[in-house]
Amino acid sequence: MKKIIYRKLLLDCLVFSFIALMGISSIIWVFQAVNFLDIMIEDGRNHNIYLLYTLLNFPKIISKVLPFCIFFGFSYIFIKYELRNELIIFWNHGIEKISLINFFFLFSIIILIFQISLLTYLAPKSQELARGLLRSSDVDYFEGLIKPKKFNDNIKGLTIFAEDKNDNDEFINIYIKKRTTKNQFQVTFAKKGIFEDRGESKILVLYDGESLNNNKNKITNFSFSKSDFRLGEIKSHIVVHKKLQEQPTNELLICIKSIFFNQKINLKNCNQNNPKNVYKELFKRIVTPFYLPLLILIAAINLIITKESINYLKLRFSIFLLGIFVIIISESTLGFIGDIFSKNIFFIMIPVISIFILYSILIYKFKFNKINI
Repeated sequence: MKKIIYRKLLLDCLVFSFIALMGISSIIWVFQAVNFLDIMIEDGRNHNIYLLYTLLNFPKIISKVLPFCIFFGFSYIFIKYELRNELIIFWNHGIEKISLINFFFLFSIIILIFQISLLTYLAPKSQELARGLLRSSDVDYFEGLIKPKKFNDNIKGLTIFAEDKNDNDEFINIYIKKRTTKNQFQVTFAKKGIFEDRGESKILVLYDGESLNNNKNKITNFSFSKSDFRLGEIKSHIVVHKKLQEQPTNELLICIKSIFFNQKINLKNCNQNNPKNVYKELFKRIVTPFYLPLLILIAAINLIITKESINYLKLRFSIFLLGIFVIIISESTLGFIGDIFSKNIFFIMIPVISIFILYSILIYKFKFNKINI
């Protein structure tokens, strides 16, 4: 009977938390997807790349939303059970309050492990795959980049302008400025231009124009009746190199190890003279998940409060505010992480010490039957 009760209560908590997680994550994902859509269109990426890129960002969103959804879901179910007098049934069936709090505390360890796995492997890996997707894909929707009567400089080192576009998809009076280095650029003007696919390359064919080349203030120009302007090697404004949040966790740990032992290594994003950002990233991946058991314990305070409690609504609201405060603390402590490891130990210990204190208080309350506040 006890196992059935535990299973039912836990299942209700998980189902409601999962619904909240998927709902909130989906809303955030849609807003981000709309933002990415504008960037992708301007950058010339096709819809398949756009869809995969946005989907690969979903694990990161889940890792951000999970703490709030777990706290909200567990708090809601605990309050719901109390309002429907189901907790009284639990107590009457011999469910010990200490056993119940221990059960949820042990389960919070499972959620902790899941969040650590999500932050240390799945989220960075998905971000790396998303970046690799951009790196390996071609900018193949250049037709959409050129808008009549509008200068477009979304492509790095390239400015394009067309006066008009006719019914045959031909651009009229097209102007192109391509800058390769600080002192080297090419300006091309043509009366007509049209895009053509040639194998894997995208070619802009220009007709009846003139090209001017400036190479370290040495200017040359030539006229042409037909010229191919190749776009295959043009890079977009979207950053395609690996960022710190996409770095595998083992590489970040190697970076920290090299700092401790004063070893020289050649590792991207590993600034041994200023490891602050590496510490922050590791803190976010390994330490912040420890706030999850703390949030579940805060939600469990609702098991102590009954409808007969003094200031019942104020107590419920205070618990909710405490949970929100802990979530804010878990994010804001990142700003205090510095480049000296010994000074970061205090912030590393905050969730661990908080868990120990709150767990001890709850056990004390339940052990001595002090379940009314």
